[in-house]
Amino acid sequence: MRIRPVLALSTTVLTAATALLLGAPQSGAAATRPAPCAQKSLTVRAHVAKDTRVVHLSVTNRGTRVCTVDRIPTVTFGDLDGAALPVPAGDSGPYRIGAGKAAYASVRTIADPADPEARRVASIGVSPDPSRFGRSFTARQLGAGHAVLVWEPVTTWWKPSQAAADKALAKGVQLPS
Repeated sequence: MRIRPVLALSTTVLTAATALLLGAPQSGAAATRPAPCAQKSLTVRAHVAKDTRVVHLSVTNRGTRVCTVDRIPTVTFGDLDGAALPVPAGDSGPYRIGAGKAAYASVRTIADPADPEARRVASIGVSPDPSRFGRSFTARQLGAGHAVLVWEPVTTWWKPSQAAADKALAKGVQLPS
């Protein structure tokens, strides 16, 4: 019989503690959230990987403070409509990049280069944040020759290393051998 009063007291104490925590002002939370990266502090790079169906991306924060970009890079292809779809699917959100640090992503431009639906583009556009202008890379600058083959492109979210981005791409999509 003593268990009930102890449980009732514990529940009351827990409820009061929860109310105090939830009601406490969160003054430090907004102050510690990093600002979006300034366009001038970012360096965007791209090049074709060993697997020519994949393009490696990087964005480096040359600034002196932590800042954020969108967690999903925006990758467009020449004059085609649309952008590479994120793998895994998800919504936009902030991705933190430390001062002097880089983030990496992998883009699969086409699953099968022999696909008759393949489109050829002379350039791709890469932006670390859809609200900002990114950088355009010609097929030659990427190391892709005269054109980049595109059909149903997908991109990973930004990752802390190129190996992590490649792993996420391999996990998220099946590349034919």
